[in-house]
Amino acid sequence: MKTILHPIALCFLCILTASSVTAQKLHKLNFSNVEEMYSYFKYAPGKKIISGHRGTMERGLPENSVAAMKEVLKYTPAIFEIDPRLSKDGVPIMVHDATLDRTTTGTGKVADYTWKELKKLRLKDRQGNPTKYRINTLDEMIKWAKGKTVLNLDKKDLPLEVTAEIIRKHNAYKWVWVTVHNVEQARFYLDKNPNQYLSMHIKDKKALEEFKASRLPYDRMIVYIGPEIKEANQTMYEFFKSKGVMCMISTAPTYDKLPTKEERAEKYRAVFNDGATVLESDLPIEVSEAIK
Repeated sequence: MKTILHPIALCFLCILTASSVTAQKLHKLNFSNVEEMYSYFKYAPGKKIISGHRGTMERGLPENSVAAMKEVLKYTPAIFEIDPRLSKDGVPIMVHDATLDRTTTGTGKVADYTWKELKKLRLKDRQGNPTKYRINTLDEMIKWAKGKTVLNLDKKDLPLEVTAEIIRKHNAYKWVWVTVHNVEQARFYLDKNPNQYLSMHIKDKKALEEFKASRLPYDRMIVYIGPEIKEANQTMYEFFKSKGVMCMISTAPTYDKLPTKEERAEKYRAVFNDGATVLESDLPIEVSEAIK
């Protein structure tokens, strides 16, 4: 027997369906090739890029998780700095600390457990409450991020060779970056593949002069210059803007810790007004609201 819905019920169903679709819509960064990605991240006046530090720690979601990144992309396009470590049996997994206690329901060192043991644990939120989410592997995260966002792999305990091989395996050069702390690390990755994009630490004049002398290319990196607004940043901004390079400030250890949302928002706007083009934060949804 054919069921016919009452017009009011049908209308209500349509509204629910539309709301569900809207709720799932993500703000995506989807590049056809590395050249398109390079172009997107080239400096231009007025550009504002949000980077989620460890994904996000907002809305009861656990850091370094696919769930956290997906939530951010519901509100704004963003890139994400994430933290891979090795399990006892050599599986790259997403945990920031060398120990499990702060971010999972486990205890002790990450390196003392196999992936089979680690995947039984639950991730904790910012307040230390267990969530329904489990640890992601780096492979899972790279596969999920393709066509949605850019991942910036911080340097934890993965050897450079292992990181380079994972990116090569996925052919992920148009959406996976590596954080490098010196010229030697940068040269290693570019020797492995000249398309590799870098998040380069250059926080003082000495590091800047070393990079200038290296003759490495400027067209495949952003530069992390520090965690706060200060007069010395202006020299960095002036130099790197002339090279088409965007500079990043991370507010995770500084302005993210201010007590009120209003105070944090004022600082986020000030960071961009001061000259930064990329702002990395534990609270990327707040940042997106502050700069609308």
